[in-house]
Amino acid sequence: MKIVVIGAGIVGSTIAYHLAREGSDITIVDKGKPGSGASNHSFAWINAGPKSPFGYHDLNRRSMEMWEKFVQSLQVDVGLRWGGKVSWEADAARADELLQRTKLLQSWGYPTRIIDRDTLCRLVPGLDPGPVVVAEYSQIEGHVEPPRVVEACVARIGALGGQILSDTEVIGIEKGKNGKIDKILTTNGDIECDVLVIAAGTDTTGLVNMIGIDLPQQESPGVVVRTDIQNALLTSVPVVYMPPIDQLEQEVHIRQLMDGSFMIGEGSQESLARDDSQNHANTLLDRTAHYFPAIAGTKAIVEPVGYRPMPLDGYPIVGWAGDSLNVYVALTHSGVTLAPLFGQIATMEILDDTNVQFMDGYRPTRTFTLNRYGH
Repeated sequence: MKIVVIGAGIVGSTIAYHLAREGSDITIVDKGKPGSGASNHSFAWINAGPKSPFGYHDLNRRSMEMWEKFVQSLQVDVGLRWGGKVSWEADAARADELLQRTKLLQSWGYPTRIIDRDTLCRLVPGLDPGPVVVAEYSQIEGHVEPPRVVEACVARIGALGGQILSDTEVIGIEKGKNGKIDKILTTNGDIECDVLVIAAGTDTTGLVNMIGIDLPQQESPGVVVRTDIQNALLTSVPVVYMPPIDQLEQEVHIRQLMDGSFMIGEGSQESLARDDSQNHANTLLDRTAHYFPAIAGTKAIVEPVGYRPMPLDGYPIVGWAGDSLNVYVALTHSGVTLAPLFGQIATMEILDDTNVQFMDGYRPTRTFTLNRYGH
């Protein structure tokens, strides 16, 4: 089967890799370089967390448990690190919210627990948390480096005979006489296909509009800051969420990459952060150094604001674009956590003509309503 995948981020490249492993003739098309979009800006925290309702939490949990085997198949170190995530609160109201979230997750069978200040400091050497009203430790969470995952997927696809077309923009999608898509038009020529997969992140909405389908997204800007290379610090728990010093601020979170540099993020998905100035980057670094004195004096490296895929209702869009169309769509927030599962599901549904029942609530054909806080 000749399959064209538009989008070489972590979701598109993972789907393409799974399909290529099963013998499909794969061509990946991306308007930039593989992994240069939202995947490059993602904080890349692998978690299921308080993602409600329970079915959506469980979807993420399923995919978390697939990451280890997925990475083993890539046969390269992509920065997958386990060890969990810690967070704490010094404000009484915020502490109660954290306590309630932890209890909810425990009721869902998610391995997380309340810890005291001494345990927090033991888990994260070098941390100076200040006052701690409530702290939690989620043991099974981790992180990965999406650009390395994309690079590994693309390399494996190439080794399996697939083709990768970078810096190639899709300018048209054509239907044949049978009403199905048989060709895409690009700035590097036309490409025939039996199946078209659209997994192009924020560009997905515009691409499916070419075939008369509306899949709305909400705007979801986010800011991350990188640092220069430092000595190993987060050697036990790889992801740390820190409360705001001033209650008018957002929380900040930190992880350390394979090369020793840090990535610092701010707020939640609902924060809609747009300030990518050097001054703001310095501020985020200073707020992090308040809790990690060892990184004081580190250089903050500005990253341009990144726009994350975010379906209008906040939940994944995965499946056939229509009953009579040979177009498969994958658009999601939490793409890093969900990529292995979606790679497997898409491959089964495309090649084996099956329907994965637990995905029925996430199909492109559902009705969308705006819901920024639903998950």
